[in-house]
Amino acid sequence: MPVIVNLKGESYLTTTIFVKYNYEEGAGNVLKNITLAAVPNGMLQERYNPTTHETIWIAGRNAPTLGEEFRVRLSFHRLKEKANWRVQHIPIGKETFTWDN
Repeated sequence: MPVIVNLKGESYLTTTIFVKYNYEEGAGNVLKNITLAAVPNGMLQERYNPTTHETIWIAGRNAPTLGEEFRVRLSFHRLKEKANWRVQHIPIGKETFTWDN
């Protein structure tokens, strides 16, 4: 995705938010919490992905061991280590949510 999108003469900073729903498995799936992750814009490449070893991305499931095309997954843990506020865990139910700075 481009770091800036130009639409109708206006420039917009590209922003990607991942939302992961976490369920308790068993008799019916019960939503336990939601994980939100604000993925850094590509302009921040040097800060969040300076090398292939110091990165917020990890190899995706079943890749490349099964000969599939390379896929990546966002590491919530690695992203949170670099910028705590970018990953939030929102409880469902009676627990109080507090923004994690």
